[in-house]
Amino acid sequence: QVQLVESGGGLVQPGGSLRLSCAASGSIFSINAMGWYRQAPGKQRELVAAITRGGSTDYADSVKGRFTISRDNAKNTVNLQMNSLKPEDTAVYYCNADLIVAGTYVGLDYWGKGTLVTVSS
Repeated sequence: QVQLVESGGGLVQPGGSLRLSCAASGSIFSINAMGWYRQAPGKQRELVAAITRGGSTDYADSVKGRFTISRDNAKNTVNLQMNSLKPEDTAVYYCNADLIVAGTYVGLDYWGKGTLVTVSS
């Protein structure tokens, strides 16, 4: 059984910072890409940032220059440092991992349950 567990969400004022963390655990053979998505009320889930096993990154235009994604391959963790937060960043943030379960040869997407980030004064 594979689990992704997020932490670090909360309430922050505009201009503030938060750091989200996600840990993958269970019978994992390897993890390819990891990423963060978000879903605001009434909107579709969207990619915020992604990172490959080799460290290549991709960001949504709306967060470039403000958010930084990083990962620790040895610990199966991915982090999202969010600076200069805006009210429009308010959403539930989901961790995602494209991974191969031990004993299989198939890469599948796994999701965390999400953590709420609220940016408000």
